[in-house]
Amino acid sequence: MPWIRRNRIRRNRLKRNPIGGTATEFGRGRLLVRTSIGILLFLAVLLVSVAAPEKHLAIFSTAANYSLPIVQRQAQDYVGLLELLDPLGTVSAKSDPPRWRLHYNNILGEFVIGNSHARVQGRDADLSGKFLMENGRGLVPLAALNSLLPRFLGGPATLHEESNRLFIGNIATHFTASVSPSDPSHLVFHFTAPVNPSVASEPGNLRLTFRREPLTAPASPMLTFNSKSIPSADYSENNGAAEINVTTNIPLLATFSTDGRTITLAPAKTQPAVTAPASATPPSSPTPTAAPSSPIAAQSPPPATPPSPVPASSVPRRYFAIIDASHGGGDRGEALSNTLAEKDVTVAFARRLRQELESRGITTLVLRDSDANLSLDDRAYFANTTRAAVYIALHAASNGHGVRLYTSLLPYGGEDDRGPFRSWTTAQSSSIPLSQATAASVSTELRKLQVTVRTLTAPLRPLNNITTAAIAVEVAPPASDISILTAPDYQQLIAGAVANGIVAIRAQLGAAP
Repeated sequence: MPWIRRNRIRRNRLKRNPIGGTATEFGRGRLLVRTSIGILLFLAVLLVSVAAPEKHLAIFSTAANYSLPIVQRQAQDYVGLLELLDPLGTVSAKSDPPRWRLHYNNILGEFVIGNSHARVQGRDADLSGKFLMENGRGLVPLAALNSLLPRFLGGPATLHEESNRLFIGNIATHFTASVSPSDPSHLVFHFTAPVNPSVASEPGNLRLTFRREPLTAPASPMLTFNSKSIPSADYSENNGAAEINVTTNIPLLATFSTDGRTITLAPAKTQPAVTAPASATPPSSPTPTAAPSSPIAAQSPPPATPPSPVPASSVPRRYFAIIDASHGGGDRGEALSNTLAEKDVTVAFARRLRQELESRGITTLVLRDSDANLSLDDRAYFANTTRAAVYIALHAASNGHGVRLYTSLLPYGGEDDRGPFRSWTTAQSSSIPLSQATAASVSTELRKLQVTVRTLTAPLRPLNNITTAAIAVEVAPPASDISILTAPDYQQLIAGAVANGIVAIRAQLGAAP
């Protein structure tokens, strides 16, 4: 019968599946495999994107050392040209789409959106990629800087594209390394300019990381020494930093000469050391160390983490200003938006303020230059033991507009000082007049730029625990758009005003005991 034949044909088709299942089951299996592969590919891309560090271009010049974010567009690395030139001279830009004109000192550059060529002083310049505009910012390919910048600057500009480091002028710092003739267990580095790298040690290796110094490679990146304990070292560059990795089979400690031009690595047992909290040393910041005669040492709370040895001579200079980016690590601070945390804004402001202060001749240390956890006591401990002239805490807020400046409001009935020691809870008491003068100076500079500013007192920690002039700067957007907090021009505006305020009162701060 016809219906019997149709059923036989259907059964025969089901039996033809080569892997033993029905055709329907086989289809479901293939769908499951494809779905699993898709999920795995998505997770792999997600992991790569999460793990990839943010790229920065480190710029070294006689005028200032600073860094800029690198963005990827059209499979190329791009940077903002105005932001790059701004610390180096007088710069302005005018957007008249599709054209963008930039004046640097007396030099005119003309760019057209989508064009791979520009004109500087009437001469053609190859950009190695298309010129882009984003939110009024002119973006140029990173690869174009070697040929483009000399047209504006009138001098050499050398880009190390593989490591995102840009050298403007003859700014490079060179070095030599050799073992001590009298003791092969000592390795001595000599530099042509003062340096202050961060130092990290692990079994078999000691690493010196130079983030703010224009260190360049020796003739050979691999150095070998006639020493059984320190056989070799190698030089490398990556993401705006230079590193010297020393291979060793003994624990080493680094000591610095007073002029910052010599670093000696020697067996740890031969070095005198003082203690400092290991948790409060940001990987990319110089390591602050304790001063043996700190006036509040006996009454300051002990650090929450175990101390690690740090050579007392590892601080080659006295920092005039300490910048403290609030929050960090697991402490995200205020959720400024769904994607923006206060801790990220404060560390960006800290780096920019350091650039502004350093360019004005103010030696500056950033306590948190990475996503590190620092307790309030750790922050005060380092601020006090480095003996800086001024401490600046940075905060960010989504409410209000402009800037709020805070000085300490001491608790009523706090502990009294005892002999040569100061109470931890009221350590700021003798410095309050100078802190208020500092806030007033910064406020004046902000008002000159038409920035809304309020000066307040509050029982903020760690301000109460600081023994020198101390202020907190809380930055809010000028309008309702919270994303302006991350805009380079707004950060530059605020950081420049704060730096000018510190410079204006520098003599008074430096004369304080």
